[in-house]
Amino acid sequence: MDSRLHKLKQSLESAVEGMSGEQLSWHLPGKWCAAELLEHLYLTYTGTIKGFERVMTSGKPLGSRASMNQRLRTFVVVGLGHMPGGVKAPAVAVPKGLPIAQCEARFGSRAHVLDHPILGPLTAPQWRKLHAVHGRHHHKQILQLRASATRQTS
Repeated sequence: MDSRLHKLKQSLESAVEGMSGEQLSWHLPGKWCAAELLEHLYLTYTGTIKGFERVMTSGKPLGSRASMNQRLRTFVVVGLGHMPGGVKAPAVAVPKGLPIAQCEARFGSRAHVLDHPILGPLTAPQWRKLHAVHGRHHHKQILQLRASATRQTS
């Protein structure tokens, strides 16, 4: 993993560690809460992944020619590492409430909203629990790999 992204991951984990649901939802008037900021990041990352998948499918780079304004913005953000405030997020990266919550609000917590390929039909709360259980499963594997890698490289 890129060292900058690794540091970001650690910083974000540290920033939200121990926050209650109420704290994650608190926001200043007209501003995003911590949960919405995390959703925004998630949307930007998944959007980037989809874009790179399109590049791979096409078999060629899809980047266009940058305008002078775009070059200047790229220099400020990527070159200098400064993200100016007050810039509106693109519509695709504006938090809308994650799809599980949207489905639950629309269809209720008892509706089987989507089939899992192995477990079959699940409700929104079951999907959340599944992801927590699945994440813990892989977290344990990562810890085991980390321990093994440390022993092998020591």
